[in-house]
Amino acid sequence: MIPKSRKKRWKIAAVKLYLAGGIALILAIIAGPAIYRYSVAFFRSGYSFSAAEQYHNLKNFGVPIPGGYKVHGIDVSHHQGKINWTEVDTMDVNGIRIAFAFLKATEGITRQDRQFERNWKKTKEVGIMRGAYHFFHPSRNAAEQARNFIREVKLEPGDLPPVLDIEKSNRQSKKVIVDGALEWCRLIEEHYGVKPIIYTSPGFYNKYLTDDFGDYTLWIAHYYKDLPRMTHRKWQFWQHTDKAKINGISKGVDLNVFNGSLSKLQRMCVE
Repeated sequence: MIPKSRKKRWKIAAVKLYLAGGIALILAIIAGPAIYRYSVAFFRSGYSFSAAEQYHNLKNFGVPIPGGYKVHGIDVSHHQGKINWTEVDTMDVNGIRIAFAFLKATEGITRQDRQFERNWKKTKEVGIMRGAYHFFHPSRNAAEQARNFIREVKLEPGDLPPVLDIEKSNRQSKKVIVDGALEWCRLIEEHYGVKPIIYTSPGFYNKYLTDDFGDYTLWIAHYYKDLPRMTHRKWQFWQHTDKAKINGISKGVDLNVFNGSLSKLQRMCVE
């Protein structure tokens, strides 16, 4: 005959075993799909953890993600249509999240992006760090272009500095391009109290801007490369693709990395 005390211990052990099994089953149900996807990627990549992560990135973002960067962001305009910013904010792939977004505000002397007001409001609501950019036309009056941007964009503490998107020469001379860009930057800095960011390509920077914009924060656009072709000066942002897939956005989108930590990016913001 089995003593009652032993029976009781067996019952307690059985209950503990059932509880542990139940917890393990629940965890397997929750984490199983992710473990399966990563395992498949791991084997398909030839047993490489870094390659498996990149395979996972390709499946989710549609493009490779440059390694070694912790802060990622996008830039958008009306071309991306009506964006679900909540879905953008909650997207998380291998710890990669959208931390910042540059939004097109204005172009030339008369144009305003028709999605800017909504994008500006929604990014603030979901907590994505936001910035605004102006598409510059060297053939148009720089002061009037600055006033167009100032009328449209009201910066608040925590916003990123204004961006001058300068990538077209409009068949103007280097002097006209540089003088106009410097005038736009001067007026913007005078109004907002912060130095603008310069967005351009390596070729445009080297041809027109290299002698006069060395002390500006640089956002460089160079697609489908391991690194941007900008070794002779420091860059802070790199737009590495224009074909990323982002939750909440129905069309391809520009994806960027910041060359620094999140706290460093936050220190760049308007106070």
